[in-house]
Amino acid sequence: MTVHVPASADELAGIITDARATQTPLAVAGGKTRTGLGRPVQAAAEISTAKLAGITLYEPAELVIAAKAGTPLREVIETLDARGQRLPFEPMDHRRLYGTTGEPTVGGVAAGNVSGPARINLGAARDAMIGLKFVNGRGEDIKSGGRVMKNVTGLDLVKALAGSHGTLAVFHEVCFKVLPKAETERTLALTGLDDIRAIEALSVALGSPFEPTGAAHLPAESASRARTLIRIEGVPSSLDYRAGQLSKLLKAHGALDALAEAEAATLWADIRDAAFFAGVPNPVWRVSVAPSKGAALGAALTARGARVFYDWGGGLVWAMLAGDDPQSAFVHAGASRHGGYATLVRASEQARLVADVFSAPTAPLMALQKKLKTSFDPDGILNPGRMYAGL
Repeated sequence: MTVHVPASADELAGIITDARATQTPLAVAGGKTRTGLGRPVQAAAEISTAKLAGITLYEPAELVIAAKAGTPLREVIETLDARGQRLPFEPMDHRRLYGTTGEPTVGGVAAGNVSGPARINLGAARDAMIGLKFVNGRGEDIKSGGRVMKNVTGLDLVKALAGSHGTLAVFHEVCFKVLPKAETERTLALTGLDDIRAIEALSVALGSPFEPTGAAHLPAESASRARTLIRIEGVPSSLDYRAGQLSKLLKAHGALDALAEAEAATLWADIRDAAFFAGVPNPVWRVSVAPSKGAALGAALTARGARVFYDWGGGLVWAMLAGDDPQSAFVHAGASRHGGYATLVRASEQARLVADVFSAPTAPLMALQKKLKTSFDPDGILNPGRMYAGL
């Protein structure tokens, strides 16, 4: 396969223009850490953003940072950390789940709308994206949004393209709003709760004024070892007060214990990266539902032999199935029955060719998807079939 590695936006536009003229399907690649996400792309050539790298703007006082799409995410995180700042959405690192190497990139995070546990309080990647530069399937170099927070009118292309998985455009620069890092954090744990009671407790915590930035439940083979986790951030005096208030609120659910800092950091990284399911090839799903529906969905999945855990207060159900069959029809039906949306995050290439990796949109939404694809990529050359067959 021919691999194109443009070093500028102009080169990128030229490559896509030429591919359109010759009707050459293109696979879009960044750090190749999450190539197992989505349907396999049938392409004759590849565009790599590896040379489109580097931080192009950082204004700590304005809380914004911009970087080219191929910039390693690590570089952005380290730059922000040196000034006591962070990306608010705590992006997942797929390498442990997939067993891949390489480096997650800024463009990959934006294209996948990749978000972690803090999303429950601080928003998703798309919420932090305020500016985007990209080349669409027509070969047009377009800028949307900007580098400051402001009110805008018209179509917000930044939010529309976040999570499009390279099917509408190839990003070459992304601008994020950032946040100050918390001075410290504390993780409080309840033990021994079943899924229903655990999600009830998390809902109480999230409905309180004490601002958890993490709310997860880790079932176990024995309910006595299950753990329900609540993370709060801020200055020590604030954490002392909020922890005390949460203990009172959740008294009926058991005693809240504070975890050691190192243990808590490891647990949240494992939750963020779904690392509990690393090292084995079984299919893995993530299903987004209303938290009140999470336990029922989890029960249906575990009845089929799946292992599950919950993030986002019970609103994100991670499940690893038994065996090789992703049971796509069953999982999508369960997600739909509970008003949710399912994504097959890990499965064999053959399974992803025949299964519905993403929940099928309703007919009106699919019609809209097709119109967007036709508008941005009329010849269907960018990551064809990555999300839906024939699109």
